[in-house]
Amino acid sequence: MSIQLRPASECQYDLISLGEIMLRLDPGEGRVHTARQFRAWEGGGEYNVARGLRRCFGLNTAVVTAFADNAIGRLIEDFILQGGVDTRFIRWVPYDGVGREVRNGLNFTERGHGIRGAVGTPDRGNTATSQLRPGDVDWDEIFGRQGTRWLHTGGIFAALSDSTPEFVIDAVQAAKKHGVVVSYDLNYRPSLWKAIGGHAKAQEVNREIAKYVDVMIGNEEDFTACLRFEVAGVDENISNIEIDSFKAMIETAVAAFPNFKVTATTLRGVRTATVNDWCAIVWHDGEFFESRQYAELEIMDRVGGGDSFASGLIYGFLTSGDPQQAVEYGAAHGALAMTTPGDTSMATLKEVTKIMRGGGARVQR
Repeated sequence: MSIQLRPASECQYDLISLGEIMLRLDPGEGRVHTARQFRAWEGGGEYNVARGLRRCFGLNTAVVTAFADNAIGRLIEDFILQGGVDTRFIRWVPYDGVGREVRNGLNFTERGHGIRGAVGTPDRGNTATSQLRPGDVDWDEIFGRQGTRWLHTGGIFAALSDSTPEFVIDAVQAAKKHGVVVSYDLNYRPSLWKAIGGHAKAQEVNREIAKYVDVMIGNEEDFTACLRFEVAGVDENISNIEIDSFKAMIETAVAAFPNFKVTATTLRGVRTATVNDWCAIVWHDGEFFESRQYAELEIMDRVGGGDSFASGLIYGFLTSGDPQQAVEYGAAHGALAMTTPGDTSMATLKEVTKIMRGGGARVQR
């Protein structure tokens, strides 16, 4: 059961992402609780995919999100504009001057080093995006009259409030009506779910959304926490036993959700915060496809690596339809994205292609 894509000639956008975008405040090599200065970036699990597809792969993308209309919101918009992602579908909400009713999200993120893992401390309560409700966006305009080939969203956005799961379902149902491919990254975050029902609520929400998904993305924790599929035999390092366990899990998932046309996961062996083993597998039409393995990959900033995998994967399916090509694009792009700071990719298509072909890190002159 292959992915059926709308012709590019009929669509203004290759991909629309739906999700929250926060201002990331990065203490660099230091710690948040001892920092005296921060570098500012933009980032968001769903948005990072749209940005990667635009900046690295050259496709036309847009974002559906919302901001409080103040200087912080406009700063994040400026980052988005620099990334080349279309901002026309951003919903701007009047700011009350304090943030009692609406505000913009902040994300304080430490990169980690050696035995000290990366740490994120989000400050995103009562954000404009978390208040999105069905009816706030004209999906018939975006998917129908404007034309979109692919919608990407995920479990981070779905966990933000009581209304965001309903908003996701509204979006994916409209996408199906217009023949738009839907991808969903489970992206389980315990901190987002713990106050609203934990695992049970995450499973209730994500299993309902999964009914409308064509391309399901997630790691072992995501599938277990969000869809109730267990992975046996997982250890800290990538091995044949672990890959076989993931394959068994995916086969269980696609049997439960026969609407999944593609299921993809990254495999990360964490040696230290700055040295990981990395690869990916994709299930498509009854077969598995594995990327090359990146052993002892040196990490500068791991945040956004999975999102960059997703954008490379989607690029492969949009341009070639070849699952082997797609998983290789995804794994290579994710690997490169983790060699630079910030949530979003700084890689080029030329660099991704070189890494896919086994190219090394010799100086380029």
